[in-house]
Amino acid sequence: MDETLLTALALIPALVIAIVFHEVAHGWTALALGDPTAKERKRLSLNPIRHVDPIGTLLLPGSLALAGLPVFGWAKPVPVVKSRLRNPRFGMMAVAAAGPATNMILATLAAIALGGLVWAFAPGADAAGFLGYLAEGYSPNPATGVGFALTAVYSFMLINLFLALFNLLPIPPFDGSHVVEGLLPRRAARAYQKLHRVGFLLLIALLVVVPYFFPRLGIVERVVLPPVLWVLDRFLAIAAWIAL
Repeated sequence: MDETLLTALALIPALVIAIVFHEVAHGWTALALGDPTAKERKRLSLNPIRHVDPIGTLLLPGSLALAGLPVFGWAKPVPVVKSRLRNPRFGMMAVAAAGPATNMILATLAAIALGGLVWAFAPGADAAGFLGYLAEGYSPNPATGVGFALTAVYSFMLINLFLALFNLLPIPPFDGSHVVEGLLPRRAARAYQKLHRVGFLLLIALLVVVPYFFPRLGIVERVVLPPVLWVLDRFLAIAAWIAL
């Protein structure tokens, strides 16, 4: 089977799982804080079908993976009604933070699994060298069974790290905007909340239009990628500790 297709087969399930757990975490946290809306609409299930957006969860990530471009996507947002939360101001912050926090937990589990795989198939000094290659962007050959497993686990870790930090951007409708809104003084929060009306247009402008006309100002490359790579090194260190 073509190596690119195998890579896509490793990436897309990893992305779907990461997105589904992210969204369900929002719903469960909202339920714990008084809002049962997600439960009423049957969105607390881990069944991907309940969360899949045909374009954002399947078509776009698959196309990006096959094109060899950075893979990202989205799911149908879990419904949360702010007014039903017992403490709406704190509740929205907690609900928003639950998604990225869950992705960080999943990334930690993936780092442990990656270390275990490397320990089993590249023991001793080879483990440190292999993980160093990963940190430099080296990809295992997915055409082998071990290579596919390493690709899938590493991709799962990287995707979860990216989703966690990307969603913390203070741009509506990302989770970071709800956290910022809760931290601001009430008058400033009300003004900031108005950005949600133009959130999607602002998102397109910052992620697509600005980078197209001003490549050096890309928000992903300039703002998101550096902390992702820094955190990735820390998680690879966890994997290396387990592998050695």
